[in-house]
Amino acid sequence: MAERYYVVREDLLPEGILKTEQAKELLRRGEAATIYEAAERVGLSRSAFYKYKDGVYPLEQASRDRIATLSMDLVHRSGVLSKVLSMLAASEGNVLTISQSIPLQGMANVVISIDTSLVNGALPELLEKLRSLDGVKRVTIAGRS
Repeated sequence: MAERYYVVREDLLPEGILKTEQAKELLRRGEAATIYEAAERVGLSRSAFYKYKDGVYPLEQASRDRIATLSMDLVHRSGVLSKVLSMLAASEGNVLTISQSIPLQGMANVVISIDTSLVNGALPELLEKLRSLDGVKRVTIAGRS
């Protein structure tokens, strides 16, 4: 079953979740050197911090790191790019941009930016699937935002 996410107003959240985010903010800003110190400063147990730390973050942070830019070398043959795009669509990757160089010596470089927020599975798994396609010679992550 796919993970589900909710947007919840801050005043409705339990105290442990709010304090976890406060502790994470202290760590991000360098105002606390350790998890123990951050948790202690906000009045939170370390066990509660570890329980919630991977599941709570501010909405503005949730939109980060969801766009991946992939650089690929593809054999210049009919249907190769179409297979790549079909695989991205089947994995729920939303294509944002595509840029392809003019093929030289039978190869073309293609740069595709995708929204990965709904991608089925992890991004490394998707890259391996793309690499396994006939005509795909190289796939790397050129950037994340």
